[in-house]
Amino acid sequence: MIHGRDDLRVEDLPEPEPGPGQVLVAVRYGGVCGSDLHYWRHGGVGDFRLREPMVLGHEVVGTVVAHGPGAGGPAPGTPVAVHPATCCGTCPECAAGHRNVCRDTRYLGSAARLPHVQGGFAARLAVPAEQVRPLPAGLDLRRAALAEPLSVALHAVRRAGDVRGRHVLVTGAGPIGCLAVAAARAAGAARVTVTDLVPRALRYAAAAGADTVVRADDAADAGWPAAVDAAVEASGAAAGLETCLRLVRRGGVVVQLGMLPPGPSPFAGNLLVSREIELRGSFRFDTEFDEALRLLAAEPAFDALISAVVPMGEAESAFALAADRTRSCKVLLDLDA
Repeated sequence: MIHGRDDLRVEDLPEPEPGPGQVLVAVRYGGVCGSDLHYWRHGGVGDFRLREPMVLGHEVVGTVVAHGPGAGGPAPGTPVAVHPATCCGTCPECAAGHRNVCRDTRYLGSAARLPHVQGGFAARLAVPAEQVRPLPAGLDLRRAALAEPLSVALHAVRRAGDVRGRHVLVTGAGPIGCLAVAAARAAGAARVTVTDLVPRALRYAAAAGADTVVRADDAADAGWPAAVDAAVEASGAAAGLETCLRLVRRGGVVVQLGMLPPGPSPFAGNLLVSREIELRGSFRFDTEFDEALRLLAAEPAFDALISAVVPMGEAESAFALAADRTRSCKVLLDLDA
């Protein structure tokens, strides 16, 4: 539970009862996301500021325990992944098929609304039955914990358009950036180049399938491309966006995936005009969640991106490890340890 900046606690709370249409899940693993780290280190994510104590976590998997009144879904004992978004289904965005930007969505572990939506870093979690997905054959809970961030990456690559046979640049080799590499590969990209400041992060990107990795602070690095067809900015830094705009070809597409700091962010806006570049935002995901589970089941190599599994009682150590990009990629909390 986060109570404020630098105030993370492990607390005892009453076990939830599944309400009508809900299932109760015994959570086993939860991935520590960059947004969780922002709540811990800064008290907010972008424009979403913490205003009351909140259970963190939205990358969670576990086992169905019980059903509430009228709930269908997987039987007790079924291993499942939890889709973290509850959309309203009635707003113009939902009606147009853009449920990921629903104006009245509820997202696990998010301070975007008040009261905040409590998250999934808890031993038991009650969620709508339609938000749990049985794991495909061959997919264990540990690897399945990557489903949510992989869905984010899949949506970002989809926002870039058809990348089949194309050269894709990814700036930022954190967990989302590395998964964007895998998503671009799955979408048929012919070449993927990744930039970052941290050598270990670049090694993870190579493991995810990058053809070329480049030190972002080394202008003389031989891996810098002359131009790329599409770019995914996954660092959340203005410098990363600048790199994307300068390297994407004329008429190319840049997708801003990383959450930039609050307030104005400077960027080379004239390039949008003179090169007719398209700059697109990418926020969360929707149906990509099911695709992510299928990809994870088919590719054991994703395991290489999980750098540590830490017991829940050592949550602050897990967060510190996840925040240190020289030591980790994706860190999981073990809620059953």
